[in-house]
Amino acid sequence: MYHTMVDFSERYLERAKDMKNRLGFLRRRNESPGSNPACKLDKVMKSVNPAPEEALKWGESLDKLLLHKYGLAAFRAYLRTEFSEENIEFWLACEDYKKIKSQSKMTSKAKKIFAEYIAIQSCKEVNLDSYTREHTKDNLQNINRTCFDLAQKRIFGLMEKDSYPRFLRSELYLGLINQKKPNSTLSS
Repeated sequence: MYHTMVDFSERYLERAKDMKNRLGFLRRRNESPGSNPACKLDKVMKSVNPAPEEALKWGESLDKLLLHKYGLAAFRAYLRTEFSEENIEFWLACEDYKKIKSQSKMTSKAKKIFAEYIAIQSCKEVNLDSYTREHTKDNLQNINRTCFDLAQKRIFGLMEKDSYPRFLRSELYLGLINQKKPNSTLSS
């Protein structure tokens, strides 16, 4: 009986790993090869690390983290490991949306954001309550710069209370704030 349980556990773990790999593939299926944001992210992450003092400032608030180019890239990389990168992608899409000046471009972008992140069972659906989802859907009847404000605020709050504290405890962040500075003098 013991061997049967061990065999079952091993098969279960193997299937779980297989499912995780399959889900990872499915998450990326809608990205075209030329527009993969992960490639850009990897380039930023491979650039020179920020000074530990700079990285320490990210621990003050999620706002400070997101305002720093490398901080944003590091947080995004961390969210990718948690399979919740859609949250930061949605937040960034909303930030870009607010900068659009043309009403026709705003309408097109609003529909795209809704279809990609807010519509039920969309490819990168973010976790919103039904009121916020309906409120945002209603806002699309009269498109303006504030259409996604409530949804963006909810997702920011979710990241701030959930993913951000875990990021601050992650090996990625701790490695950045605890990196050793090279010695400027040689010891004899």
